[in-house]
Amino acid sequence: TPMEASGIFPPMVVSMVQVGEETGQLPDMLTKVADVFEEEVDNAVAGLTSLLEPVMIVLLALVVGTIVVALFLPLITIIQDLTGGA
Repeated sequence: TPMEASGIFPPMVVSMVQVGEETGQLPDMLTKVADVFEEEVDNAVAGLTSLLEPVMIVLLALVVGTIVVALFLPLITIIQDLTGGA
C-alpha cells in the first residue's frame, strides 16, 4: 500500500488503517491510533519533565550559591582588613 511504501507510518498504523477500511470502522480506528500516539507523547513529556526537574534544582542551587559567595566575599575582606590582615 502507499502508506507502507512511504515509510513514514509505523506498521501498527498501517495495519490499523487497513483493518478500519476493511470493516468500515476507519474513523474509530483512527481515533484509537490517535489515542495510542497521545499516550506515547504524554509518557515522553512526563519522562522529560522528571529528568528536567533535578537539573533545574541543581542550576538554581548554583545560582543561589554564586550570589551568596559574591555577597560575602567583600564582607570577609573588610573583616580581614579590620583585624589586621590575619
